[in-house]
Amino acid sequence: MKKSFFVIPLSFIAHILIINIVLYIFTPVTYTNIYSILYYNISWFIVTYSIDFYPTARRESFKVNLKSFLTLILLYGLIYFSSFAFLAHAYTGIYLLFVYLIICVLFILFRILFYWSRNFIRRKQYVSTRAVVIGRDKNLKKIRRIFDIPEYGYKYMGYFDNTPSTSPTYLGTIESSYNYIFKNNVEEVYCLASRLSKDEIKHLMNIADNSLKKIKIIPDNKELFSRAMSIELYDSVPVLNLRASPLDLEYSNLIKRIFDILFSLFAIIFVLSWLTPLVYILMKLDSKGPLFFKQKRHGVNKNTFWCYKFRSMAKNADSDTKMATKNDMRITRLGRILRKTSIDELPQFFNVLKGDMSIVGPRPHMEVHTKQYETSVEKYLVRHFLKPGITGLAQVKGYRGEIIHKSDIVNRVRYDIFYMEKWSILFDVQIIIRTVTNIFFNDKKAY
Repeated sequence: MKKSFFVIPLSFIAHILIINIVLYIFTPVTYTNIYSILYYNISWFIVTYSIDFYPTARRESFKVNLKSFLTLILLYGLIYFSSFAFLAHAYTGIYLLFVYLIICVLFILFRILFYWSRNFIRRKQYVSTRAVVIGRDKNLKKIRRIFDIPEYGYKYMGYFDNTPSTSPTYLGTIESSYNYIFKNNVEEVYCLASRLSKDEIKHLMNIADNSLKKIKIIPDNKELFSRAMSIELYDSVPVLNLRASPLDLEYSNLIKRIFDILFSLFAIIFVLSWLTPLVYILMKLDSKGPLFFKQKRHGVNKNTFWCYKFRSMAKNADSDTKMATKNDMRITRLGRILRKTSIDELPQFFNVLKGDMSIVGPRPHMEVHTKQYETSVEKYLVRHFLKPGITGLAQVKGYRGEIIHKSDIVNRVRYDIFYMEKWSILFDVQIIIRTVTNIFFNDKKAY
């Protein structure tokens, strides 16, 4: 999760409050029915989302965002004034213009405060991203100028190159960069492709994918292609982001989080509220032990959390190390039903509500299995850039349950990465629908 995750939600809430407070005070007729309230608030959401208004790039400034700000003022102004054509009111056009100008002035004041606060925090380095550059050519000075702007929030550590230098920012040879990146908790690695061989770049890409590091390429004419590749401009320098995802945008994270909260609350109130007592009674009749089973699993950025399930096994010493298998003797009679219907996973809606998990995402694995696969399965740790999910693309494609062959976990990782690269809220809905249909019509998980 990004350090500035709450910036976009707070900005959105502040703008919504400005709109509603000003309209409530100066044009109370707009609050005489629920439809007008929904109209103004939903319209704001649609307009800001359609023009990608909220700042998501670290290098975005007030001046850079000015064009989208003016576009927003114009579009939302049209929506604001058109609404009064359908409402009975005694306000004059001049008065309505005055009210909208108040809204605009408050928006401007808030944005000035927003950028001032953000820049102050970054200048003090309360929030910063540790970055190194690998290679040295004419682009190094250009990108260094970006890193040296305090408001952008970078902490430039130095550069690596096979040509020695007396520069205080020279850190050593390219080969020595591998250990440095890990020992100094470097978060972003910028590679100058002109100074690296194709094999060296591929090696760095593999290191990044298997260690939760962000790698970005400043290209030359080398043939480097990635399905998830995107390009950004750092001043006049093009930089390739080789592991881009729609969820890199904080706006997307906000939408996904709102969806998770609403969906999990619905499931907890309307399903778990009556299902949990029923499962408790049946479990007491079937076997001894607690209602819930909890286990430490790795989530986003390999952070550990307690994952909850309805208990489906008899108490045993191997529960945290051994995955369930077909005809597993540890599984109780009720447990087989719970696992076949995936009811055992439903308490994870509490994990979603807490923020440890998402409705859709890569399935979380036991800690011991993460340690095993991160060294044996290429790009396994890429899936940890996302919150784990109750269900996921890999699961609806048939890669769930017991891992018998190495291809099972390899294909699971492949689908998890594809999901990360192609995420959309519609994609989540499709996976949820597919999950439900699989449970009722095509589920083969009977252990």
